[in-house]
Amino acid sequence: MNHAHSFYIDGEWVEPSVSKTLEVIDPSTEQPIGTIALGSAADAEKAVAAARRAFASFSQTSNGERIELLKRIVTILKRRNDELGDIISREMGAPLAMARAEQAGIGATHFEQAIKALETFAFDYMQGTTCIMHEPIGVVAMITPWNWPINQIACKVAPALATGCAMVLKPSEIAPFNAVIFAEIMDEAGVPKGVFNLVQGDGPTVGAALASHPDVDMVSFTGSTRAGIAVAQAAAPTVKRVHQELGGKSPNIILRSADFSAAVAAGVRRCFGNSGQTCTAPTRMLVPIERMDEASSIAEREAAALVVGPASDPRTNLGPVASAAQFDKIQVLIERGIAEGAELVAGGPGRPAHLNSGYYVRPTVFARVTNQMTIAREEIFGPVLSIIGYDSEDEAIAIANDTPYGLAAYIQGDPKEARALAGRLRAGSVRLNSAAWDSAAPFGGYKQSGNGREYGKFGLHEFTEIKGIAGFSNE
Repeated sequence: MNHAHSFYIDGEWVEPSVSKTLEVIDPSTEQPIGTIALGSAADAEKAVAAARRAFASFSQTSNGERIELLKRIVTILKRRNDELGDIISREMGAPLAMARAEQAGIGATHFEQAIKALETFAFDYMQGTTCIMHEPIGVVAMITPWNWPINQIACKVAPALATGCAMVLKPSEIAPFNAVIFAEIMDEAGVPKGVFNLVQGDGPTVGAALASHPDVDMVSFTGSTRAGIAVAQAAAPTVKRVHQELGGKSPNIILRSADFSAAVAAGVRRCFGNSGQTCTAPTRMLVPIERMDEASSIAEREAAALVVGPASDPRTNLGPVASAAQFDKIQVLIERGIAEGAELVAGGPGRPAHLNSGYYVRPTVFARVTNQMTIAREEIFGPVLSIIGYDSEDEAIAIANDTPYGLAAYIQGDPKEARALAGRLRAGSVRLNSAAWDSAAPFGGYKQSGNGREYGKFGLHEFTEIKGIAGFSNE
């Protein structure tokens, strides 16, 4: 990593203000794979100042100019896709094939969607004699997580560029190297000087400095609800916009009309994808109470079929979780599930027997969980599934909504029944019958899962201010 000890500020790779580094750990081996520089409030200040200067001119560029810029970025992202996937696999543990195809590949998808949205986006239109204008919001601080790093970087940077904003990115220090490559891509694509800036660092230092900075007009944050609250509190004195995509505890309602075996199996696999480190993971499976034993048996079988191992091994389905802290948290919550009386169907505490190092978690299934148990309330962010029984559809909806979160929900069963129930779920997105991910659909949550929406045209709206000019036309 040629630029791991530098920051990208004002179109140049620059030295940090303070000499401080952090080891980046490969979760498959628990060994360091390199170090990054950690920034300070002074580095954040330089980056914000550069973005503020750049915004004046970049905000005035034409849609056509920005579309061409986004197209250049797509081309380079695709050329460097495998390089991005390889480093993501090493720094956060995603199996290599998945890291290349999904983790890295999703970046170009978000830029392509931004291009489509920008081609038809109405930045101004008439409402009677008043002109309604959408203008770029200004300087945006972007604070992104480690679990889907390029996804969360791209779904913020693409609409910000599309609308004419300038920005400062602070990626997760747990998985930071992919952001260095991303900054190199921005540089090669010819993003104007100061429009995109990268400062590595931790949340309490660089993140807090960006969130509280008076010259930052918006903070776009993805991460835990706890950290999101801290960002909002830091931003409050300057009354800036705070866009948050936070935690989830997504329900997966399997109706009596579903192909039960297929629905349960698919739900297990979706829950355990990315080693359970997905904010939309369907971690609460709701099944008819009379079919609890059947659901448990299917889930046990699916969990046993998964191969846990190093991210570099082509046989691996589930790599490690991303860090020692994450591993320890998951272990505590698995033990809590046992202590509170949930039925352990598969997995359990500790590493799989064939692995004696690395942050590997056994694919774990609990049955006969009640919705008041800790494992049904807290976001575990690991390969842990809770199966909860229900008597009626009304009870299933009540259980599904009985959570402080509201990011995503799932329903499996007769399409007509599923559509009728979808509107009763308090969640930002609902997937029916294992529907494919839609990169143009609005993404974001209700309640403590955050506010605002990302992806496609919805992302463009988030990065604009709305102005009304009365008397613009007397016709």
